[in-house]
Amino acid sequence: MRSSTIARNYAEALLELARRAEDTAGWGKLIQDVASGMEHNSTLTRFLESPKISEAQKRDVLFEALGDRVPRHFLRFLQALVTKRRQMLIPDIAQEYHDLLDFDENRVHANVTVSHEVSDAERDGIANELTRVLGKRVVPHMNVNPAILGGVIVKVGDTVMDGSVRKRLATLRGRMLAH
Repeated sequence: MRSSTIARNYAEALLELARRAEDTAGWGKLIQDVASGMEHNSTLTRFLESPKISEAQKRDVLFEALGDRVPRHFLRFLQALVTKRRQMLIPDIAQEYHDLLDFDENRVHANVTVSHEVSDAERDGIANELTRVLGKRVVPHMNVNPAILGGVIVKVGDTVMDGSVRKRLATLRGRMLAH
């Protein structure tokens, strides 16, 4: 079985536990925090992947570190990952979890490129318009690129909507040269 499939299966299980706890956002933050810890702390990563440290020791350390900070079922989920030797999939599980949650909440993430910094009101206006157009709640991730001159470029998944002034000028130039 591919690691992405395995990660998705664990993410589905984690999401079910989070639903039962009625805290899908909170559990999403927890799994993301653990994944971020693994990505930014090489000592933690080496500890989790080391075959010289027994599963029992890893589970005990997780209990000591997180026992009073996270819900009991979340801790047991992490310990089960260690038992099944799947702890190195935590970053993938976190990504899959957020993808599943976005799907459940009819939400998409959009990379929005603009030519200059936008105000919060402009950002909200862009998000509202994209939500209307796409029929899903859009979470915009703003990028500034003065080279587009004006307008916006929106990327959602594999779809790119280029409404930049630079693109419009290039199209106009192409039309003028064709005649």
